Amino acid sequence: MLTLRFAMTAVLFVISGAALSAKEAAPDSPKVGDVAPDFNLPVVGNDDMMKLSDECKNGPVVVVVLRGFPGYQCPLCSRQVGALANRAKTIGEKASRIILVYPGEASMLDKHAEDFMGPRTLPDPIVMVRDPDMKMVDTWGLRWNAPRETAYPATFVLDENGKVAMKLVSDSHAGRSTADDIIRALKKL
Repeated sequence: MLTLRFAMTAVLFVISGAALSAKEAAPDSPKVGDVAPDFNLPVVGNDDMMKLSDECKNGPVVVVVLRGFPGYQCPLCSRQVGALANRAKTIGEKASRIILVYPGEASMLDKHAEDFMGPRTLPDPIVMVRDPDMKMVDTWGLRWNAPRETAYPATFVLDENGKVAMKLVSDSHAGRSTADDIIRALKKL
């Protein structure tokens, strides 16, 4: 089933430097072995800030970049977040934090991010942050420059030094990391 999923979507999936697809989405994004660029982003629902380098000091961190609000709430983003929330306890045994990045234009980002969350509460160690005006997305080379797009869906597993240990960047709305993908990558650290 995993092979079929990759055959159906052109995805760049890198674990320990091995590419599983020929097509490269967001070629300027951090590569396996690179130290991920730092960010300091506001937490959804309040004005607390989350700095990536501070989170890495506590252990491995998973960074999941969602599509944000490209004119609608992405159902695949909702499904991915729900699946990660369902496995948060297991992922949290190896990762100190799972950071969900919700990018978009600053003017309505707070409202759209809160609408995306709806009544759900994310379990520890998951936190959702806002990326106003997609500065993090730009810095990480994940901007999807097409009509009604924001960012390539992406997942990065970082070690305690902030180095990329696993990377998955999709060039479609699908082809996203699963909780099992993340757990496997964390077990290799």
